[in-house]
Amino acid sequence: MDFVHEVRATLAASGDPGRAARQQAYMKSALPFHGLSAPQLTVALQPLLAVDAPADRAVHEATVRRLWDDATHREEWYAAIALMRLRRLRSWLDPEALPLLRHLVVTGAWWDVVDDVATHPVADVLTGHRGDVTATMRAWAVDDDPWVRRTAVLCQVGARDATDRDLLRHAIEANAADPTNWLRKAIGWALRDYARTDPVWVRAEVDRLGERLSGLSRREALKRM
Repeated sequence: MDFVHEVRATLAASGDPGRAARQQAYMKSALPFHGLSAPQLTVALQPLLAVDAPADRAVHEATVRRLWDDATHREEWYAAIALMRLRRLRSWLDPEALPLLRHLVVTGAWWDVVDDVATHPVADVLTGHRGDVTATMRAWAVDDDPWVRRTAVLCQVGARDATDRDLLRHAIEANAADPTNWLRKAIGWALRDYARTDPVWVRAEVDRLGERLSGLSRREALKRM
């Protein structure tokens, strides 16, 4: 049995149908759930993710795509992201990984998977390769796809002192007028996170943007200040 089949068999055997129905309703997901809580999912995947590394990047990315594109339940998406986040495979989180990560964002198109991809593998690519990737993130900030734009807004969450403020400002300004809560909340989250590092800059930025910033973004940005 290969890795993908093992993941699917393990998830199917570990689920709770009652929880699955509640999860699907809460997430408004077309894909059903098996019904694992987040801690249960971590425990179920741990031995499977501890296997030897894939032979090469092509095998690794093909495995992620099989888990993702052929998923029958949402936990398979979560397993694909967990595989992308494995520390021992971090050397493959480089600019070459961005097409696959963009594919996950565009086809996932919902906050649970998009935010995990944005704040972990995409963030790791940016952190490790700023010189090569910053221009791509600036382009993503004005992309036609709103989830790609949300990713650009959130890709520096947790960066703290390493935050590129010019990139953060660009992503926020490019999306400040967006009418959807998805972008407005992401802007507030990104600013609130960076406020833990530089609250003076964040407050000044909120004041500078003025009415261009939605009330939701403003409230989220200043929530803990």
